[in-house]
Amino acid sequence: MEQAAWVANYRFLAHYNRWFNQRLYDACEQLSDTERKRDRGAFFGSIHGTLNHLVWGDQLWLARFAAQADGNAQALGGGLLDLPPGAVHETVLHADWSALRLKRGQLDAAIEAWLAAMSAGYPASTMCYSNSKGVRREHPAWMALTHFFNHQTHHRGQVTALLAQAGVDPGMTDLIALAPQLHCAT
Repeated sequence: MEQAAWVANYRFLAHYNRWFNQRLYDACEQLSDTERKRDRGAFFGSIHGTLNHLVWGDQLWLARFAAQADGNAQALGGGLLDLPPGAVHETVLHADWSALRLKRGQLDAAIEAWLAAMSAGYPASTMCYSNSKGVRREHPAWMALTHFFNHQTHHRGQVTALLAQAGVDPGMTDLIALAPQLHCAT
């Protein structure tokens, strides 16, 4: 794949990410705070717990991306990615729904801004970091970028299932719904 196509792909995924998250959080608003926080047997217990995990994961990965030498991470600064000491994958970063929703919106805007500034060569660059267990990792940045968006999709899928079980229809969630309409020759 051409380098510019990689970046265009990730920019499209960032746009989809924001669109889907807005729809998902709007759908969650149909439930009371108690219902959003009710343990529904999911890996992170509740809808609220799962959405908190996504915020935690995004902050962790975005901090790893920002620490790389590409120099395009200005949109990820200003304390946006700060996690409390000792925060792990099940940490509830935002017990308050409004605070969680605000943080989600801030992250989504920063992801789009960061990708808008991303150089065409960044996905092919080598990422070096330590994972959450302290194991040193090194691989192409495109692998981590793909994981980053796949992780979001995975857990948003869980939330849509939990919403459906609670009687809430999140509506259209297909990525292809955002694809530009082209006219095929007949």
